[in-house]
Amino acid sequence: QIQVAESGGGMVRPGGSLRLTCVTSGFRFGDWFMSCLRQAPGKELEWVSGISTGGTGIYYIDSVKGRFTISRDNAKNTLTLQMNNLKPEDTGVYYCSKDRAGVYRGPGTQVTVSA
Repeated sequence: QIQVAESGGGMVRPGGSLRLTCVTSGFRFGDWFMSCLRQAPGKELEWVSGISTGGTGIYYIDSVKGRFTISRDNAKNTLTLQMNNLKPEDTGVYYCSKDRAGVYRGPGTQVTVSA
């Protein structure tokens, strides 16, 4: 059974930082391109970032480039998204998934950026 558990969300002021951590089980983590997605209030689920199996291929949407850093630890089946210089428009529920559409995402963790 595939399990994904996101943690690390919270409430921060603009310019603050948070670290999203996803612990997974039930599939061969190291064999999968992993993705982070988010859903802002009233909006569609949005793919934010992805990382290849070995960690050398890394991708971001333009709005988070230079601020977010994705990484993975295949030995620990863990995905991490470091989020710096957060903006109010980054507010939403953040997810990890082994597919880009987010079908296999976990319950998510809330990120709120507000002054």
